[in-house]
Amino acid sequence: MRRITFSLLALCTLLLAPLSAQEVAKDVKKAAVKSHLKQHFKPYGFIRNYFAYDSRESMSGTGDLYYFQPYDVNYNVTPEEAAATGVKREDLNAVSSFRFLSITTRLGLDIVGYRWRNTEFGAKVEVDFYAALTGTVHKANGTALLRLRQAYLTLAWDSLRMNDKDYARVDLLLGQAWHPMAADLSDVIALNSGAPFGPFSRTPMVKMDARLGKYVTLTGAALWQMQYMSLGPKGSSAEYIAYSKTPEAYLGLSIHDRGFLMRVGADVLSICPRVTGAALDASLQPIMGTDGAVQVTVSDRITTVTPFLYLQYKHGDFSIKAKTVLAEAGEHLNMNGGYGVSKIKPGGSYEYTPTRTSSTWVSIVYGGRVGQQEDKHPQMLQGILFGGYIRNFGTTHSLVSADLFYYPRVTNLNRMWRLAPTLLYTVGRFQLGLEYEITSAQYGDAALGLNLSNGLADRGLHWVTNHRLQLMTKFNF
Repeated sequence: MRRITFSLLALCTLLLAPLSAQEVAKDVKKAAVKSHLKQHFKPYGFIRNYFAYDSRESMSGTGDLYYFQPYDVNYNVTPEEAAATGVKREDLNAVSSFRFLSITTRLGLDIVGYRWRNTEFGAKVEVDFYAALTGTVHKANGTALLRLRQAYLTLAWDSLRMNDKDYARVDLLLGQAWHPMAADLSDVIALNSGAPFGPFSRTPMVKMDARLGKYVTLTGAALWQMQYMSLGPKGSSAEYIAYSKTPEAYLGLSIHDRGFLMRVGADVLSICPRVTGAALDASLQPIMGTDGAVQVTVSDRITTVTPFLYLQYKHGDFSIKAKTVLAEAGEHLNMNGGYGVSKIKPGGSYEYTPTRTSSTWVSIVYGGRVGQQEDKHPQMLQGILFGGYIRNFGTTHSLVSADLFYYPRVTNLNRMWRLAPTLLYTVGRFQLGLEYEITSAQYGDAALGLNLSNGLADRGLHWVTNHRLQLMTKFNF
């Protein structure tokens, strides 16, 4: 009996051995796949809610969370009408509002760690949910849909010998990413990240960063337009750069040492606002009537140059950042600026003149760990102070007509300032922020129109102020 039992056990062992080997192989394969995904694929994101109150009607986007500036006064009656009729004179834009939304919740995936010979490969995909909102004034109706923020691949080559001591590294980015002039954002919790006091744009590009030794990086980029576009006769459109057949160009230099960073650069944009227009020709009067106008192709083009300077210093729990931009036009960077027609040629082509706008911001952050600290739930309290100033210097040449002036939002803004103190409390992956933002804009009297000699509404100047109180909750993962 023992012999029979032993034989049966031996037979079972022989039969189960291949099966056990297969299970082990499957476990090894699963572990390898899991290790590969963990090593090369880095998902990230956050769930973010904003609760925002405004003291008056304002220009804003993304469900009123992306704030620009307060609307100008809009009185129901003139002083003379009020005196004659007894109707109370009121500013119809002096109306407060409130909203809370979580549409800026974000998902992203970084792909890292792939290498072939001396080339590193990587990629990023990042989305959020605010697309497809509808509405007439505040545009927060409906269900938010997925929207592409960033999508690019990277190639990198490091340890490139420059001399006996120094090495270079070259990074190449292809796809949609932050515009090089917008990559250095302020530390506010507001969705606008300090715009329109600084550039704000994500756009298709081919960008190269060449780190030359320890302290210097040279950046060059060719860019296109998609979400943030130039203005023109057809409104905001990518047609103008498409017809120009000329990519937007950027060249910048960065110097970095320890906690200090300085970045200087310039953006050059050349667009064609029109490809057809009306030509005046006396010989065509019998055909076209007294105007003698016929549609022809035209050679319109405007080229603008926008330089900037960025400074940053970090030491311990303290950091300070500052950026200043002198923009020609600049509406494609989500800034206050535009251009207009300065001359109409007999052949139907236009000459253009850009606005010049100085925009500057500074943000200061101080704070560190507070309370009882645990490895998994560190606590941090930070104080943030943001200040920004915009000055509109008008156009470089006189305008032909106010109707041929292309400017974002409103044309009668002269200057604007913003001050925003913030408290940000962090517990592990959870953040709670409270921000008070005061924005004051100086407008010219819209009824008096533009001064065509400089593209400014510089008569009847007056200030309008909005107070925004904003609470943010955020969970990072």
